[in-house]
Amino acid sequence: MTARLSPYLGFRDQARAAMDFYADVFGGAATSSTFDEFGMASDPADAGKVMHSQLELPGGGTLMASDAPASMPAPERPGAVALFGDAADAETLRAAFARLADGGSDVMPMAVAPWGDEFGQVTDRFGTTWLVNVAGQPRG
Repeated sequence: MTARLSPYLGFRDQARAAMDFYADVFGGAATSSTFDEFGMASDPADAGKVMHSQLELPGGGTLMASDAPASMPAPERPGAVALFGDAADAETLRAAFARLADGGSDVMPMAVAPWGDEFGQVTDRFGTTWLVNVAGQPRG
């Protein structure tokens, strides 16, 4: 059996905006359902919040997110996501890094790392940290 791992990010009130941004970065269209649509909005302030959102990524995988309801503590940080690829994915990964950095903060620009791969780290405008790695030449 092959496990399919999919990141699930948590937000207070920004899940919809974040997922729309990630759809712009990676392609595709995010779908979202609110607490009200599931009949789970016990607090009227939660009615329009995202209970579940997902984005099917064109290269495979799924990115998901939700807002924390008012009765729960807000996530301290939305989380961290790692993107890995090889030389064939280099331009796609560099472009994703640049788009994620728009409005965010470069923690570490894309550069050749001590292990020989090109690596960068950026925190996007929603507070999610992205680790981007482009594999270098195979080591033998």
